[in-house]
Amino acid sequence: MIDHIELLRMIENDARLTYEDMAVRLGVTEEELAKEIKYLEDEKIILGYTTNINWERQLPEHCIGMIEVRIAPTKGKGYDQVANILSKYDKVSACYLMSGGFDLMVIYEDKSLRDIANFVNQKIATQEGVLSTTTHFILKKYKANGIMFDAQDSDDRQAVIL
Repeated sequence: MIDHIELLRMIENDARLTYEDMAVRLGVTEEELAKEIKYLEDEKIILGYTTNINWERQLPEHCIGMIEVRIAPTKGKGYDQVANILSKYDKVSACYLMSGGFDLMVIYEDKSLRDIANFVNQKIATQEGVLSTTTHFILKKYKANGIMFDAQDSDDRQAVIL
């Protein structure tokens, strides 16, 4: 029996691992592994495979907006109606229902601050039930998805002389 948690963590940490490598680490055959991975995909537990890219190095003008959205939920549909509409836009990389002072957090990626502002003005603010928005722009990434960006190989420990 394959431990699904161990398998999922293995794939999450390095989706480039071959079936052979994973099977050896888990102590199973490649056929058993393939069957389990297909099951996890069919059950929508594994939703896809991604690569973490440092876009700041490739596209220095690339912008990410974190947009807080306050909503007056509609009867019978709650927040889902607006969240589902906004989630369908290609440049929306994430949409979360939040607790606290706002309802949805929308992560939107585009070429410029103006493009993000236009998305907020034309696509979010015009949705029925949207009360207000607040947009934050990511200025620099230090860590995302558990990966350090531009990590310095330095030793910050203080020297102790005895």
